[in-house]
Amino acid sequence: MDKTYQPHEIENTWYDKWEESGYFKPSGQGDAYSIMIPPPNVTGSLHMGHAFQDTIMDSLIRHQRMLGKNTLWQAGTDHAGIATQMLVERKVAAEEGKTRHDLGRDAFIDKIWEWKEESGGTITRQLRRMGASLDWSRERFTMDDGFYKAVQEVFVRLYDDKLIYRASVWLTGTANCTPPFPIWKWKTKIRAVTCGISAIHLPRVSKPVTVKTT
Repeated sequence: MDKTYQPHEIENTWYDKWEESGYFKPSGQGDAYSIMIPPPNVTGSLHMGHAFQDTIMDSLIRHQRMLGKNTLWQAGTDHAGIATQMLVERKVAAEEGKTRHDLGRDAFIDKIWEWKEESGGTITRQLRRMGASLDWSRERFTMDDGFYKAVQEVFVRLYDDKLIYRASVWLTGTANCTPPFPIWKWKTKIRAVTCGISAIHLPRVSKPVTVKTT
């Protein structure tokens, strides 16, 4: 027996066994209980905030599972469009000395998908290393085929039911503290004030609301 505890050898072995045995999948029996993990952005790796919230969700799902409920902790990651684009742009500039315009649309999109596989793989490895009891067989990504179409359908239904409205306004941001860039957006208008601070102009509200953004 080793004199010191070796978590890498023991914990990884047991987690692999749990996952392969399907212990984290819904049992198909009992009352339903599910949690959708707030999908982390594929812009890097998990931080302490993720570890804190994921530990709470894991505790809840394990408790309900032990009570005999039909539990599902849904795994997934978010594409984080603008932030991921800027990250990949910087990476390409640093490694190849090129811009996205030099690469062209299709080649740049390929670079983004390469980054998604790298960063997304890091995130799932971190969650597994934590022992998180997610059902990995149902893992989804926000840009999966059919997934974004479901989001579009929900927005259309909400619009048809007059629960949201669409306005032609400009949105500008300060994600990397560079001059604002215009984007068409639903419902709100944001104007950069300083790096990390934005003034949000809501339609039908005369005075803008200034908020701290991250």
